[in-house]
This record gives sequence, structure tokens and C-alpha cells, in this order.
Amino acid sequence: MAKSIANIDDLTCDALTNRMVRYADMIPCYNAFIDCRTPGSEAKENFTIIGPGVSENPGQHVHIAEPHGYNIGGARQPPGCVNSQHSHDTAEVFVVHSGHWRFDLGEHGDDAQVDLHPGDVISIPTRVFRGFTATDRAEDGSPGFLWAVLGQDNPGRVTWAPQVFDMARDYGLVLLENGSLVDTAAGETVPTDVPPMAPTSRAAADALSKMDLTQAQAIVWRNATSDGTSATPIIGEDGPLNWDHGFMLDRIDIAPGEAIDWDDADDKDVLFIHRGSVDVECDDGFVTLGEGDTISLPVGLPRRLLADAGATAYLVYR
Repeated sequence: MAKSIANIDDLTCDALTNRMVRYADMIPCYNAFIDCRTPGSEAKENFTIIGPGVSENPGQHVHIAEPHGYNIGGARQPPGCVNSQHSHDTAEVFVVHSGHWRFDLGEHGDDAQVDLHPGDVISIPTRVFRGFTATDRAEDGSPGFLWAVLGQDNPGRVTWAPQVFDMARDYGLVLLENGSLVDTAAGETVPTDVPPMAPTSRAAADALSKMDLTQAQAIVWRNATSDGTSATPIIGEDGPLNWDHGFMLDRIDIAPGEAIDWDDADDKDVLFIHRGSVDVECDDGFVTLGEGDTISLPVGLPRRLLADAGATAYLVYR
């Protein structure tokens, strides 16, 4: 069951803890999408952290259901594991938390390819086929993890490349017109009142935009060394990825023993800890977040973050 946090009566540590999703506590879905049985894709884990996401499995666990104007999710994959070619009608942004990844653009993934490493950010424009592959593990040997932001409260459905439907059918998976996934290999039957979704037509696939390598490199923000405590705009009018997303993204670096704060507490913000740990102040103390943790900062809470040993985080806001 998703955390119920729509009404917050105070700004205590207990209330703030209920707005936090720790990396170690995230609940994965192994069959979130139509390609989950395709060889090379079967080991991926999908996470829906804030909002409904675009999962095709109604059993996908949503950690925080409260609308924010965007969705937060994640993907965890071992080396060689593939997320098949698809497109979105809203923004899709990835922050590489761990491991090394290759993003493949185009219907067959061969229009352009870019490699990303921890701390890098990629914002893939709407209506462009994209897929991604984990190419190497994290430094500790664990699978790589991508933290993702999808635009709007309802980010719509995934548009799969035509060949993905063929592969899914070979492994007993049928996607319905309402966006639900039926697993015939597990004994489920296709309902009579909801028809299967028609595979993406040749005309629809050809209508999507294409990107070359130069264009692909321009949608990537590369991890940079920080000089002390700073806030670096990445997405938004002051950042290098400055087209309309429906949200903004900053990187925040806090030097050891220092703090950072900002005045705007009129909307919900989401903070993701990439490196180090951060203390978030609340009315009766503070809540500590570690690497991979996500927190939704509520309206009215003064934004003040402290780092004992230094930290790097990414902040999503509107």
C-alpha cells in the first residue's frame, strides 16, 4: 500500500519520515513492462517511488501516491540487461546513481548511442525511441541504478517499438488497450471485453523524431567536480537542458560541516541523495538521508540541509 501523506498537520520528524523512501526499502517489480521476458531484459527491476509512473502491471507498488506534478521512479539492472526501445509523450529524465549505462536512440537503437556514468543526467525529448543498457556494475559490485523523473501527474503510456510486441508474444505477454499486461504463460487469459493493443504501426513509428550523435550529446549533462557548497541548475531556464519539462532539476553540493537552504517552501520538492548523507531539519529535530534515498519535502517546511561529511543531491521542483 502506498504511503498516505496527502494531509500533513505538522512538520515533525515522524511526519517527514513518512515522506521518505529509503533505497534499501524500495519494492521492485520484475514484470512491469511488456519486454520483461525478452532474453536480456528479464533481470531488470522497476520502481515507482512517487506517482503512478508508466508501469503496465497493476500490481506495481507505488511508494508515495500524492501528486507532485511529476513522477519519480527508478530502474535497477545488472550488466547486459536491456530496457527495450520505447518512447514517451512527457519528459523522461535519468540521473545515473550507480553503474555505467548506454542509452540507445532510434527504433532499433542505432541512430545514436551515448554512455553515461555516475552523476550524469540525460533528458530524452518526447516522441523519440529510446532504450538503455547497463554496461557495468556499481563500484561495490551491485547492479546499476537509474533514478528517473517523468513529466506530469499522469505521464501516459509507453509507445513500444514494433519489434517489442513480437518478442513479447513469443514469451506469453499480451498488452491490452487499457495499458494492462496479461501473462498467458502464468495462466492469465486475455479478457473478452478489452482487446489487445495493436502493435505500433509502421506509420506511427516513422512519425517519431530521430536524433543523431551530436543531438544526443546535447541532451546530456556531465557530472562535474564541485567547489564546495553550491547549487547547479541542470533543467530549467538557468540550466543547459532548458526546454520545457514541466519541472526543474538542480544538483546540490554541500561541503563537510556546511549547510544549504532556500526560501521557497510554497510547493513540494523532491530530494534524491546521490553521494554522502544529508540531515533535513524539521520542527523537532532532523531526519537523516543516505545514498539512494528519496524524500518529498512538504509545503511549509523550511528548506535547510546539513552535511556532516559532505553530500551531493539532486532536487526536483516546479
